[in-house]
Amino acid sequence: MGLINSIRTAMLPVVILAASAASRAQVSVSVAVAPPVLPVYEQPVCPADGYIWTPGYWAYGPDGYYWVPGTWVQPPEPDLLWTPGYWAWNGGGYIWQVGFWGPTVGFYGGVVYGFGYPGVGYQGGYWQGQRFYYNQSVNSVNVTNIHNVYNTTVVNNTTTVNRVSYNGGPGGTTAWPTPQEQQAQQQQRRPPTSEQQKQQQSAASNHTLLASANHGQPPIAATPKPGAFDDPGAKPASGAGVAPSSQSKAAPSEPENKPGNNATPKGEKPTKEAEPPKEAKPPKAEKPAKEAEPPKEAKPPKAEKPAKEAEPPKAQKEQKPNPPPNPDKEKHPPQ
Repeated sequence: MGLINSIRTAMLPVVILAASAASRAQVSVSVAVAPPVLPVYEQPVCPADGYIWTPGYWAYGPDGYYWVPGTWVQPPEPDLLWTPGYWAWNGGGYIWQVGFWGPTVGFYGGVVYGFGYPGVGYQGGYWQGQRFYYNQSVNSVNVTNIHNVYNTTVVNNTTTVNRVSYNGGPGGTTAWPTPQEQQAQQQQRRPPTSEQQKQQQSAASNHTLLASANHGQPPIAATPKPGAFDDPGAKPASGAGVAPSSQSKAAPSEPENKPGNNATPKGEKPTKEAEPPKEAKPPKAEKPAKEAEPPKEAKPPKAEKPAKEAEPPKAQKEQKPNPPPNPDKEKHPPQ
């Protein structure tokens, strides 16, 4: 039992207390194991004008990682935008960097959360006066109820197709803060709202949202409002994405397997495609030489048989019926 308890104690995350800019204590968690990849899910329809999308994320608890569904949230006040939290590798573990509200969007690890969060900045909408304008290309908005919309294509800040959820470490994103994002870190920030905290608390108490239970595909991936887990508009995950750890292993392993296990076939494929040597088997086309077998045709020496046709001596035997004239018969012609 002592050994089991020591193992459990070793597996528990190290809790680090850090004072926030607002002199409010926040808890950061350092975990030795990287978080799962971001699941694939649809965004619920925006419930009303003024709500801003906050993407889902993996949080950590006593039973391991669990999914906190993305949801539409009313900001603490107009003109504020949400900077999502993210996991960051610090050399000894993964530390959760808490998200915040501010006039501009700061650094969130280069994690591609989607729905207007392409890895750098926010392209899901903007404030104009006291009104928020939604980018329809990345947000699910009912234009019957919300008219302040526009369309701008958003390109995700990634060169590979993956849904990695952390920055740094094996398989993590390699993004660094831009000068603008560094300035955003120094601006006055607001912590997550009580509604956002409610969303995380509800997720922590839902066993089905544990990564160990849903294998990276939570049954509740997004909600129309905080805490609305049973709402008909809630969306389940449709896929678990591609694990960065498996990608980092697959990248080297695929070439190892391809040139290793399939070295012969893959080396032969190019030769099969460029099989001009086989096409260059016209040497076998020496068969035309058989067609041009003049030596065999040059058997006219056997054609000496026409000499037999010229057997004039035998034809001379036919001259026997022409005997020399009988003088007696000529002297005595018939009467």
